[in-house]
Amino acid sequence: MPLPIICAYEWLQQYLMSYRDLFSKPQYKYFVIVLLGFIQCQQARTLSGLQRTVASGGSLSCLSRFFALAPWDTETLMARWQERFRTQLAPLVQAELTRQQQMQPKRRGRPKVPVVTGYLIGDDSTMQKDKGRKMEGIGTHHSTTHERWVRGHSLVQGLYVLLQWRCPLPPRLYRQQAVCEREQVPFQSKIDLMIELIQGFEPATGTLTHVLLDSWYSAKAIWKAARERGFLITTGLKCNRSLRIEDESQPAGWRWQRLNEYVASISAEEYTQLSWLLLINEKGTKWLRMIKKGGQEEREPRRVLRKGATDTLVRTCCCRWWREEE
Repeated sequence: MPLPIICAYEWLQQYLMSYRDLFSKPQYKYFVIVLLGFIQCQQARTLSGLQRTVASGGSLSCLSRFFALAPWDTETLMARWQERFRTQLAPLVQAELTRQQQMQPKRRGRPKVPVVTGYLIGDDSTMQKDKGRKMEGIGTHHSTTHERWVRGHSLVQGLYVLLQWRCPLPPRLYRQQAVCEREQVPFQSKIDLMIELIQGFEPATGTLTHVLLDSWYSAKAIWKAARERGFLITTGLKCNRSLRIEDESQPAGWRWQRLNEYVASISAEEYTQLSWLLLINEKGTKWLRMIKKGGQEEREPRRVLRKGATDTLVRTCCCRWWREEE
């Protein structure tokens, strides 16, 4: 299959020059080779695959030493690309805040404070490595793609989405306890790695951050870490979790009830149809059932989401209401 010719356009040169001072001259050459290889590679993205894809791709041994032995700092590189993203988005954020202020109708009272929300999305992915034997952190993990346990790496990853722009965050390698004992490194669970990601994340100036996670990460420690940073957080809930339900017949005025039992007790009339703004800038329809929390339904609502009015499949989520959807 013919490959497109990727030339050093001005925008690409500008991007590459943002990292020029982080590498020596030979290191920078192979940094460019790796980047162009990932853009053009139509095969497995191995070192030999990247080297074959790029014209004047250097030697395979030098490319290997670039990753294994060259003294460039990965932490500095990761910090640079996140700083560049925040710098580029700063004028766009300010423009959006100004637009929201100008669009507000004139009325009595204090005007609403404009809000630009950035979404910090976290999840884990399994990278299959059947032939890996001496790779660091190799283990056996469940793959949702293959629907079975596979040999490979498990990466806890984050994605920052702001005004339809996306910034991948540095992945964190998850090692099982047996792997940690074999490699003599401290064990960190996926929950610990996600907390580390949230605590170390630096959002763009002037924005509100909303953390989005699936039901695997609905742990109390993660909610606490997000709230301590002043972030909003939305996670899924597994059906075996319990909700605090108000019940005047109980001495304490409330009781615990499993989520699947609570959802089964909700009638179709108790759901409310609302528009739901999606990240891809498309509007959908959701059916919601509000649950009071501490008698303050409007301040801290938790909601049970249903896919449709007649659909028997019920999805749930515990969240605060997003300002831009009010």
